[in-house]
Amino acid sequence: MKPPGIGFAVSLGAITLIAPLSIHLFLPAMPAVQAVFGVSDALVQLAFSVTMFTMAIVTPVYGTLSDRLGRRPVLLIGLALFLAGSLVAATAPTIAVLILGRMVQAAGAGCGLTLTRAMARDAYGPEGLVKAIAYLTIAYTLGPMLSPPFGGLLIDMIGWRSIFWFALIAGTLITAGAAIVLHETRSPTDRANHPAGLLALYGALLRDRSFLGFILQSGFMSFAFFGLASASPFLVTGMLGRSATEYGVGFMFMPLAYCCGNIISSRLSGRVSVERMVLIGSVLCFTAMVVQAAIILGGHLSLLIIFAPGAVMTFSQGLALPNAQAGAIRVKPGLAGTAAGLGVFVQLMLSAVPAQLNGFFADGTARPMILLTVSGAALAVVSAASLFVRPQRA
Repeated sequence: MKPPGIGFAVSLGAITLIAPLSIHLFLPAMPAVQAVFGVSDALVQLAFSVTMFTMAIVTPVYGTLSDRLGRRPVLLIGLALFLAGSLVAATAPTIAVLILGRMVQAAGAGCGLTLTRAMARDAYGPEGLVKAIAYLTIAYTLGPMLSPPFGGLLIDMIGWRSIFWFALIAGTLITAGAAIVLHETRSPTDRANHPAGLLALYGALLRDRSFLGFILQSGFMSFAFFGLASASPFLVTGMLGRSATEYGVGFMFMPLAYCCGNIISSRLSGRVSVERMVLIGSVLCFTAMVVQAAIILGGHLSLLIIFAPGAVMTFSQGLALPNAQAGAIRVKPGLAGTAAGLGVFVQLMLSAVPAQLNGFFADGTARPMILLTVSGAALAVVSAASLFVRPQRA
């Protein structure tokens, strides 16, 4: 197999930006979209959460198809879908068409979350997987770091549709780079020897206790994060009266902290076990959410109280998630694509649920957010602890 070069690594990193362009770029636009179309909190939250629900559904399909057909053709099809969805959303005359465009956009973006991990596993091997995923995640954090402030600036200057035109332009450049630079990483021998039966593949993975612990930990940490992320635009612009740009600048510190956690995670790779790193990150996340809940319930709400504990939470995710994702993928190396797809499915599904629940239970306070963030962080600790429980021998 052709050894990966710098262009290969840069292209993989750029593809990871596709998902943030679908998810985080829309966050500062939600209050504006709600005002323009005159819709409820629940409906505008649906325009946000439908992205993650859709990604969750398509990611296992991408993983399994790539195990059978190869990574590159499946990746390029997904990127084309992302471009089509961005165009539909940019020109949407109604909220229904906007939601449809977001669904198509997300269906395409799901390829990046799954296939970059699988291609990294193919190209760098199990020994370099934690570092590869950590560096891919650092690249990924550029999306959440820059999307909200840049999106807020575009919205304040041009209007909310500009974020989808930007996604279309950026996606076109990323797709062109992938088509030129990326080579196939899945060997023909592996494809020929791939076992048949989708349910059999999932069953082989889901019967593994370690795989379940890793993917549930990732999912519940994401549950906590999106409990905060989906509520914060309304708390900042509604309760605190701040602008979309101010929201974006405050939000930027959370992915920055996530990036710092990833750097530390990559440095500790091979010296601290993946299980221990996952548990440390989970406990730190839970502690940050409990402290934030206590301060808010004590009557104090500000940008600092929203985003400072949020930054600690994302720092802890940076410690835990690369290890949890690498641990899940390496459980059964021959099913790397399927394992990545199933892991992303669980992570995105558990991310979408709190986003929609915030819309349903919105009451003009931070209480729904607190319930979601604390419960998600607590379940992440339980999932991480389960990795240390060994099955009894007969």
